[in-house]
Amino acid sequence: MRRVALAVGVGVVVVVVSAIHAMGTGVTQDDFKTFLAEYEAKAIPLSRASSLAYFIASTSGADSAYERYNALELEYRRLHSDTAAFARIKAFRDGGQVTDSLLRRQLELLYLGYMGNQIAGTLLEQITALETSIEQKFNTYRADVGGRKLSDNTVDSILRASTDSRELEAVWTASKAIGGVVEADLRQLARLRNQAARSVGFADFYEMQLKLTEIEPEELERLFVELDSLTRGAFIELKAQIDSVLSVRLGIPRDQLRPWHYQNRFFQEALSVYDVNLDGFFTGKDPVAIAKAYFAGIGMPVDTILAHSDLYEKPGKYQHAYSTDIDREGDARIVCNIRPDYNWMNTLQHELGHATYSYYNDPSLPWLLRDAAHSLTTEAVALFFGSLAGNPQWLIDETGAQKADVDRVAKACAQSMRAEKLIFSRWSQVMLHFERGLYGNPEQDLNTLWWDLVEKYQLLTRPAGRNQPDWASKIHIATSPVYYHSYLMGELLAAQFAETLRQNVLGRNDPHSASFANDPRIGRFFMDTVYRPGARHPWNEMIARATGSKLSSAAFARQFVSAR
Repeated sequence: MRRVALAVGVGVVVVVVSAIHAMGTGVTQDDFKTFLAEYEAKAIPLSRASSLAYFIASTSGADSAYERYNALELEYRRLHSDTAAFARIKAFRDGGQVTDSLLRRQLELLYLGYMGNQIAGTLLEQITALETSIEQKFNTYRADVGGRKLSDNTVDSILRASTDSRELEAVWTASKAIGGVVEADLRQLARLRNQAARSVGFADFYEMQLKLTEIEPEELERLFVELDSLTRGAFIELKAQIDSVLSVRLGIPRDQLRPWHYQNRFFQEALSVYDVNLDGFFTGKDPVAIAKAYFAGIGMPVDTILAHSDLYEKPGKYQHAYSTDIDREGDARIVCNIRPDYNWMNTLQHELGHATYSYYNDPSLPWLLRDAAHSLTTEAVALFFGSLAGNPQWLIDETGAQKADVDRVAKACAQSMRAEKLIFSRWSQVMLHFERGLYGNPEQDLNTLWWDLVEKYQLLTRPAGRNQPDWASKIHIATSPVYYHSYLMGELLAAQFAETLRQNVLGRNDPHSASFANDPRIGRFFMDTVYRPGARHPWNEMIARATGSKLSSAAFARQFVSAR
């Protein structure tokens, strides 16, 4: 996950603005240059301070750190809600005198960023305080199983490895208890976010999030309907295979399988049902050393990124993973809770994908454009690099695994990767449709909505008689709202990147043979065609320039749906 600065929860790439007074009334291109210079003088230091404060808070869990972050984030948002500055931006935009392509792009991003923040100051304060409070509750929560406090890493390990149904149910249930802690706050946050969205002319927060990130809701809906149709048959087949394996492994009939039997809290990742234990390739190994060597081998060293990062578990720390760009001038960092296993190797590679996107930007670009073209494009890069942890040839090249050992599991690796992509695509459907429903009507029976979607898209059986806010146990609903579509669209683009690299850079047609390792052309492709263009082009234009075509599901379908 990439941590993005939020403006009233809006995942807009640029969300910093300065209150600029005595700025004149002209709307010429030179006037806009003056506006930008005054804006950057105040915005950049505040952005840096807020990002650094979040890093300290999330890695320490300290109340004082969260208080400082909350104050800075509120100041950051207040500056961006300046109505006089927004009026100037609209005047520049309507005047049509800003014709330089880079200036015009900055103007458009500023317009989108400001629009979502033209709300009353008291509402802004409420939203910011509530978001920070909910996030702190998530970050410091530990599942309680019989008086034993379990970290998320421990919960995940038990869910993956245990074959005791009673233990699995107890641990899964304890992990969901955070939902009860934050449910009321999340409902209230949804109401406040909707109030903010409606105050600036949107139907609800869901619509605002999409439109302010240059995605039309109708086009997104068409894409997800297409992906539902594309993956449904293959997933039904896959789910039947998984259920057969789990039934034997757990010693229970298939019709008694419940959500806690699927080896992770949300059935969003591939399961250990194939004849391969990828964890074994990383036992006794140092994932950080592996990742460092890998990125150096493709011409994108990550030593400086890692030196600034927080990589291992500790009390009170954020339990997941994210990447953050502190200043857009080279201080890119990641937060992880690394263990020597496949999951954390994948996650480390994923977060370093985000971080290299930030670190290897084009320093000659204006600050506003020195960022990803879109959240989905940085997710695509992260997903591309993360998935290499399950690539058979990559395991040989980067972990020192013996070819004979890898050859024995190569087919299972391909099956596992395909399963991972299909499972995640179905899980993303749940998240997208749930959040659309949440913001469409926060007062409805959200528990029932959640399980209706889980049954429809993931084919899981809801626990009998359970009426708990399990939906509220997903941290992204609070911290990365209306964002999950970026992950799935990122999966499509990651497949497109892989196909482009194989065919146009490496000259290979077999979709499973390349390890994308030890070749500086890999790094050069990303730096030249993805990273350094920054946000100078709308996201689909950048994709077409990098891969030869706009985003589509074609490469994903060839690699993971049709493949067997």
